[in-house]
Amino acid sequence: MGSDRPAVTVLGTGSMGSALAAVLMERGHETTVWNRSAQRARPLVERGARLAATPEEAVAASPLVIACVLDYAALHAVLDPVVGALADRVLVNLTSGSPEQAHEAAAWARSHAADYLDGAIMTTPPGVGSPEMMFLYSGSQAAFEAHRPTLASLGDPLFLGSDPGLASLYDAALLGLMWSTMTGWLHGTALVGAEKTPATDFTPVAIRWLTAVAGFLTTYAPQVDAGRYPGDDATVDVQIAAIDHLLHAAAARGIDNALPELLKSAMERTSAAGHGSDSYASVIEVLRHAPGGASA
Repeated sequence: MGSDRPAVTVLGTGSMGSALAAVLMERGHETTVWNRSAQRARPLVERGARLAATPEEAVAASPLVIACVLDYAALHAVLDPVVGALADRVLVNLTSGSPEQAHEAAAWARSHAADYLDGAIMTTPPGVGSPEMMFLYSGSQAAFEAHRPTLASLGDPLFLGSDPGLASLYDAALLGLMWSTMTGWLHGTALVGAEKTPATDFTPVAIRWLTAVAGFLTTYAPQVDAGRYPGDDATVDVQIAAIDHLLHAAAARGIDNALPELLKSAMERTSAAGHGSDSYASVIEVLRHAPGGASA
């Protein structure tokens, strides 16, 4: 292999781990794989991967070790018994977890002389390898820069900062955005579908609208950072009046209104807090303070 295609080890060959290993092989990296059930790794071996018999052998095979296992308990079950082999290696942990778990894993890796990058994969297995798909990383910037070309094989690598918990935090925030957006789209699809409009007709219009919504986010982000919300486009009170039209239309057609009722409740609490004449961005003021709980 050429010097610009370093060897890589992938621990875990489930659906996502297998996709990672397959793309690395396609891009010319000598790839070693290990899985608790060796049979799961067999299709990769048939395509040219090297199957390690043990986690220790897998870690020793490459300067870059990518872990993609079920959870942090599984990660430690695999690596704790062979932690000595991690010395002078870079561990890229693509196992889903919390920011707190990422902090603990980074400290654990440093204590064993390994560099650590925490990561989040912002796609499903079929998207691995696409330059359009984001892979988020945080932790050791030196490790990220050293292995950026390899990480770029998997998708667009975005380094968020030296705090190892940032990738997990962004992952959670972005998944929340995804679920909220998709559920809003499904609610709208159900609404127009009540009048026999196919989802395939509604969706191109919805996607075009989301482009405009992205512009609203760009406008509101500086307001959020400054804590000032000039209501020179549309105020919270105007939005409360507007959402009543959605609630009425959906209720008249038997559509579940739990989502818009939740949104209206947040708007009303924002207005009651004195932001009725401010922009919609001011809703963040009530989101930052859970009702009946301590402020964040």
